[in-house]
Amino acid sequence: MSLDVAPFTLKSIIGPNGAGKTTFFNLLGGQYRPSEGRVLFRGRDITRRGVAARTRLGIGRSFQLTNVFPTLTVLENVRLAVQARRGLGFTAWRHYRHYADLEDTAYRVLETVRLEGRWRAPAGALAHGEKRKLELGILLALEPEVLLLDEPTAGMSLEEVPAIIGLIERLRERRERTILLVEHKIDMVMALSDSIAVLKDGRLIADGPPAAVSASAEVQAAYFGTAAVRKGSG
Repeated sequence: MSLDVAPFTLKSIIGPNGAGKTTFFNLLGGQYRPSEGRVLFRGRDITRRGVAARTRLGIGRSFQLTNVFPTLTVLENVRLAVQARRGLGFTAWRHYRHYADLEDTAYRVLETVRLEGRWRAPAGALAHGEKRKLELGILLALEPEVLLLDEPTAGMSLEEVPAIIGLIERLRERRERTILLVEHKIDMVMALSDSIAVLKDGRLIADGPPAAVSASAEVQAAYFGTAAVRKGSG
């Protein structure tokens, strides 16, 4: 499978269960290594690079399950990511203003994900939707060029979903980074995506603008169903 992603756009990866979406993300993020083929980032072959190396290069990934430090505060979770991005640790000789700068940066990230009012709360005390926002904040603190969002609304209640959709929409509108999104909510995919790639049995069967993809007979047969396509197409 060969897939190109235009810089500073949002491309969604969709397909029925077992189509290979998460495997594809694992190949991009470095969790898996391909048995053949290459992964290129900014023209560089990163096929043999591991997760940490790809993160340093600018690839950040969220997972279907939340991944935060529950005993640390919301601010501390993000501050650790800021430190990691800058290659810093805490040492006694560093000036307090240095750490104040880290916290200022972390707080600005919390404002972006609309968690500034919860900065003192332990991460473990957050609602599921808030933990999702915190996880995205941690990713943003790492300053990635590419965001891999794997089902960011998984496990959320109907009341929690709009906040995440709004956050992703704001990130897309800024055009500061490239976003790859795996999501089962078709209305959400249609509304947010610049382009959509459809997988079936590990194969790419369609790739293009939302309207063109939703009109594809092969996509309709493989994934949407007639009613879903009509609804997603407006």
